[in-house]
Amino acid sequence: WEVIDRSSVPAGRSLVRLIWVYKRKRSGSLKARLCVQGCAQIPGVDFEQTFCATMRATSLRTLAALAAKRGLSMRRWDFVAAYLQGDLEDG
Repeated sequence: WEVIDRSSVPAGRSLVRLIWVYKRKRSGSLKARLCVQGCAQIPGVDFEQTFCATMRATSLRTLAALAAKRGLSMRRWDFVAAYLQGDLEDG
């Protein structure tokens, strides 16, 4: 994305609004996210594809191995939706 001047927005169009959402963690620290007002977006006009940065399992294992070898700790793991897209086998 790129920053544009409001005067360069075509007639009949509007900019999609952004908002910072803050959440206070139990430890007292704040977590900040930049959110887009998604309900105002039109597929094919405002966006053509979606993107979610994910890490391959091999990359994660390599990173964990390097951290262990150098005596470093890894602080953030997010598995909230890790199994929503995959096929699970009972076994």
